[in-house]
Amino acid sequence: MAEQRESPYIVVERQASGLGSFLWGVAVGAGLALLFAPRSGEETRRELGAGMKKLREGAEETVQKVQKAVSGTIEGVRDQVNERVDSAREAMEAGREAALRSRAELERRVREAQAAQSRAHEAAQARTHEAAQAEPQDEPHEGEQAS
Repeated sequence: MAEQRESPYIVVERQASGLGSFLWGVAVGAGLALLFAPRSGEETRRELGAGMKKLREGAEETVQKVQKAVSGTIEGVRDQVNERVDSAREAMEAGREAALRSRAELERRVREAQAAQSRAHEAAQARTHEAAQAEPQDEPHEGEQAS
């Protein structure tokens, strides 16, 4: 049988980079720099102070940028919501006004139709009355008594 060689496996896991990873790398790098730096203690402290100041300023700048971005996004969303609310109010008001106009028109037409029906009814009654008046009265014949 042939001899099998085992190959070493390399596993690479990817994780989202973030501020935590960055700070961890800074801390490890600073620690290694302290261990292997050929400087005096005062020089090292001065450089550490300068590095920490740069780090703090960078972090403050990043926080300010994030705050501005979030603030801008919130303002934009607020403006969009206000515009949509105003648009909905305008549409509701226009619908309400249209409904009121339609109701007034419908009520006017109903009144006109009722008046026309009333006139037609009165005219029909008048014609019936005139027709009844115009019919000759039957006179009683001889031997019949008038009732």
